[in-house]
Amino acid sequence: MHNLRVSPSSDLVIGSRTPMASTTSTKMLTRNIYTDGTYLDKNPLWHTDESPFKVKQILRMMKKHDLKPATICEVGCGAGEVLGLLQQKMDNACRFCGYDISPQAIEMCRSRSNEKLQFKLADIGREENAFFDLIFVLDVFEHVQDYFGFLNAIRAKSDLKIFHIPLDLSVQAVLRKGGLLKRRELWGHLHYFTKETALETLKDVGYQVLDYSYTPRGIELAKETVHKLALLPRMLGFWIDPDLAVRTLGGYGLLVLAR
Repeated sequence: MHNLRVSPSSDLVIGSRTPMASTTSTKMLTRNIYTDGTYLDKNPLWHTDESPFKVKQILRMMKKHDLKPATICEVGCGAGEVLGLLQQKMDNACRFCGYDISPQAIEMCRSRSNEKLQFKLADIGREENAFFDLIFVLDVFEHVQDYFGFLNAIRAKSDLKIFHIPLDLSVQAVLRKGGLLKRRELWGHLHYFTKETALETLKDVGYQVLDYSYTPRGIELAKETVHKLALLPRMLGFWIDPDLAVRTLGGYGLLVLAR
């Protein structure tokens, strides 16, 4: 069992309207689609439909390593649905806090907030006294221009992190003209990873990778016809050789537990 430290200095404030500075950990390209409303226009659900899938993956990793944190933070919490669902499945004493730089996302969080689940419009990298037992970074750093700076800025904010990283780079995605452009234009992905480059990125910043596993997002979340047609090849290929199937056919993410 991990002995998780609880910091009394973690300041949980609902919807703080702290002015956002242009720091290395949050600085995007000249136009910030997460603060000007563009991202919400393109993704009105803010991916809340994927939250049950993410929660299932997180709980599996936590159970495997017997993690029983007293404080949990999600960096880039979006609409807050992951934390809301997770709160329903964990000990009532656990406290949750979500950080996001998007005022539109934080506004969507308000209906989910309660005494032990709170949200901040802020860059956690600039929060001097913020410390949590466990931090989630779910589908986030591929959006950040300086993702090395971002990963370095959150290192001291918790002992343990759980990352979920979309593995956008695959043979089929590269071969299709719009394979990667869709991820850039609709979802704002600026960087694209394979399992190997994702893990090496974390190690380069100084993280110790404790465990990782593939997540079948393209299997369980398939909606479009083209994705449904790819179900059987992806599932069969994954059964034969997981690494080769993910590199060639895509459709999977990577869940990483790191210190």
